[in-house]
Amino acid sequence: MFVTNQTKVVEILLLGFQTPQILKSILFVLFLVIYILTLVGNLLIIILVAKFLSLQSPMYFFLTQLSTCDLLLTTNISPNMLHVIINGGSTISFIGCITQFYFFGVSEGTECFLLTVMSYDRYLAICRPLHYTSIMSSRLCFQLIVFSWLFGCIVTFFIAALVSALMFCGHVIDHYFCDFAPLLELSCTKHTVAELVDFVLAIPAVFVPFSFTICTYVSILITILGISSSTGRQKAFSTCSSHIIVVSAFYGTETIVYIAPSKWLNLFSIKKIASLLYTVLCPLANPFIYSLRNQEIKQHLKKFISNAF
Repeated sequence: MFVTNQTKVVEILLLGFQTPQILKSILFVLFLVIYILTLVGNLLIIILVAKFLSLQSPMYFFLTQLSTCDLLLTTNISPNMLHVIINGGSTISFIGCITQFYFFGVSEGTECFLLTVMSYDRYLAICRPLHYTSIMSSRLCFQLIVFSWLFGCIVTFFIAALVSALMFCGHVIDHYFCDFAPLLELSCTKHTVAELVDFVLAIPAVFVPFSFTICTYVSILITILGISSSTGRQKAFSTCSSHIIVVSAFYGTETIVYIAPSKWLNLFSIKKIASLLYTVLCPLANPFIYSLRNQEIKQHLKKFISNAF
């Protein structure tokens, strides 16, 4: 839907990981197992929240949206990556490449806002517990979720439209999926506008949510330190510790790939390896972080498994 008459390239070759055949087989099996575990873990979170009434609170509702976002990301990236790995490289149509980039951007942008919404939810629960129910209503939860998904879709649409309108002369990407920087490297025309728009949109899409998240957790930390009871402090911290880990992993890996110097990252394909952190490992880790560190989810998971078998 983004292709213009200027586009010369109709197919793009993804090189993936150029490794010996035996290592390709090992990587294929490894990432296949990770993909299956990612699907199972995130689907379990969604099923558990839908099945048990005690989990149908704003915090777990936001968690199901995060799992949905991770399912979109891993389904968009992993199957094609497995095909690229086992074949030592694979072609993808230009339309398919832009489409993959679009849904990748949607999942990343939406997840950024979802993490911000979840931090706001924890802020209200810990810093303003008496007003939590009146503020975090079902209507507000729905509005926050709709806004997160709409903003992710709209912002990525503009960037993908600008990228697809460029004149492409090259057709080889030394990566395992279609990302912003590798696509710009294929362009034989100036892409200053696309880079400028990407930078400008990154301010409301990334920097503002990240700054807001930091502010909420500073407030949460101050409130927790002000609790006189050690048991109360531990209980308050346990309600947001999982989210802190997920936020740190998300923004930490994004920083490594998109802010660290490109010359350093391109050395020994470090950028491709670093990209695996947020496209493969984060969607796998998120449901396990929440399930392993959350007593309610663990209890309901045991009930679900015992009822199933």
